[in-house]
Amino acid sequence: MTIKQLRDLLGAHPGVAMHWMLPDRSFVPVHYHITEVGRVQKDFIDCGGTVRSQASCLLQIWVANDTDHRLETTKLARIMEVAAPILGSDDLPVEVEYEEGRVSQYPLGAAEVTPAGLLLSLGSRHTACLAPEKCGVDGSGCC
Repeated sequence: MTIKQLRDLLGAHPGVAMHWMLPDRSFVPVHYHITEVGRVQKDFIDCGGTVRSQASCLLQIWVANDTDHRLETTKLARIMEVAAPILGSDDLPVEVEYEEGRVSQYPLGAAEVTPAGLLLSLGSRHTACLAPEKCGVDGSGCC
């Protein structure tokens, strides 16, 4: 999901509760906070020697002991609006950083309107060889 898609979704459902479902189908506790909205850029060289660059919008979710806290769509939309000058582009993919035993990053995938509010599903990230033709990835390994 891109920033634009997320903004449109938030705007279409003002004042609605949001629920974040992890890839294992468990949920982030409902009293979470969004503590950071940022643009993350990764410049790197792949195993085939190609220089690459990736940028994304990263939402950091943090859970405190204030169990009465709730963040709804209108508030997140305002936070995203304030962050717009830093984010730069509405076309960036949105990722979520969340700690449950270890800090992990998840791409923001599907969204669904449910009777309980907006259900935001987080996907999984995977590693891959970005230059299989140069590395000869044919079962013999990479690099």
